[in-house]
Amino acid sequence: MPKPEPESLPPEKVRDEALRVIAEDRFPYLATIEDDQPRLRPVSPVRTVGFTVFVANLKAYGKTAEIEANPKVELCYLDKGHDQVRITAVAKVLDCRETLESIWSENPLLRQYLGSVDNPDLIVYEMVPSRVRFMREWALVYHEVGI
Repeated sequence: MPKPEPESLPPEKVRDEALRVIAEDRFPYLATIEDDQPRLRPVSPVRTVGFTVFVANLKAYGKTAEIEANPKVELCYLDKGHDQVRITAVAKVLDCRETLESIWSENPLLRQYLGSVDNPDLIVYEMVPSRVRFMREWALVYHEVGI
């Protein structure tokens, strides 16, 4: 079987392709660290602005303690054609009330499940990117994406 030849990608299209993959994947994977063990799970972002991703969480979830101990995370998005985007980020608790209320008003599932934006169990993480990489399926070469 011959090695697949990935479609070439002009540098000026890398950012658009990365944003396309993010828009197409509703459930990216979030990697955290627990002690010395990586932990990976699908998440459902409540908002994405460019490469900044907002993820709702509950205080009792395992990733809460993991992020508190080490806020360095990575998100991996994968489209149907297996193109991928990896976002290396630092997770911080969202502390802007206006943004939190806006996210709350746009997410009926949050409202139904948690009842109030002031529910003490609710945490929204803002994943602030430090590096974004894009790769075509089988290309085995990452393109750095400007943040």
